[in-house]
Amino acid sequence: MRTKLNITEGIFPMPVLMIATYNEDGSVNVMNAAWGTMQERDTVALNLTESHKTVKNIKARGAFTVSIADAAHVTEADYFGVESGNKVADKLSKSGLTASKAETVDAPVINEFPLCLECKFIEYQENEYGCGVIGKVLNVTADERVMVDGKPDMSLVGAIAFDPYTHGYYKVSERVGEAFKDGLKLR
Repeated sequence: MRTKLNITEGIFPMPVLMIATYNEDGSVNVMNAAWGTMQERDTVALNLTESHKTVKNIKARGAFTVSIADAAHVTEADYFGVESGNKVADKLSKSGLTASKAETVDAPVINEFPLCLECKFIEYQENEYGCGVIGKVLNVTADERVMVDGKPDMSLVGAIAFDPYTHGYYKVSERVGEAFKDGLKLR
């Protein structure tokens, strides 16, 4: 037996992505975006409308960063989603977090978030089924605290996911299998 649900953005888990840009005056703007994914190995797609201050900044600067939100900063991550950059000029200072300039693009890296993709703006898709912001990933960095044997350890990242049914955040941290290996047992 299955229960019928209302149609919503029903894929779970949805990533909690922190999209960071510079405003016209050089201050940092950050927004929370659950509607984003890797389109290809080096391409991100963010389903963002042009009304967002972040999209205006991306188009003006030609760059942005995408950080993975973590459980240690869930309050700050949520704040970046409930407060609009169109209304509050410097959300970053109100959050208490800090930023550094990205190595390869004209965009900030939020220092406290463990993983960051530095992206060059490619295009904005605005047709009926367009994705919104498309960016090419030029660099990926990780905080040393989440690195083990030269690779990020996802159990240390403490990434959070958004649940669109109950509007909850969930910590994603336990490894349960080996990709491209466990399924071979059924061959």
